[in-house]
Amino acid sequence: VQLVESGGGLVQPGGSLRLSCAASGFTFSRYHMSWYRRAPGKEREFVAYISSTGDTTSYADSVKGRFTISRDNAKNTVYLQMNSLKPEDTAVYYCSAQYGTQYWGQGTRVTVSS
Repeated sequence: VQLVESGGGLVQPGGSLRLSCAASGFTFSRYHMSWYRRAPGKEREFVAYISSTGDTTSYADSVKGRFTISRDNAKNTVYLQMNSLKPEDTAVYYCSAQYGTQYWGQGTRVTVSS
């Protein structure tokens, strides 16, 4: 099982980034997918969720209206489009797959700074 995040980097406040998480080693289309993040000195927190079929999504209040989660089951990939980024969005972002068992990626770092 592998979850590999990419797309992180340094961006100015107000900018955008698109994170990707490529999955392998399990039946991706059966798994609900989520993004979490851990900011420096803080606990890991939930960011966004998408159901296995993509029909249902949910977001943390702090990112609602700015972030969009999506998935492509043909490509075994989940995405997180992040717009209007703020310095408080700085964190390591992790994707997670859950269907009974929960799997985690290694994370990709996002830094929002001028």
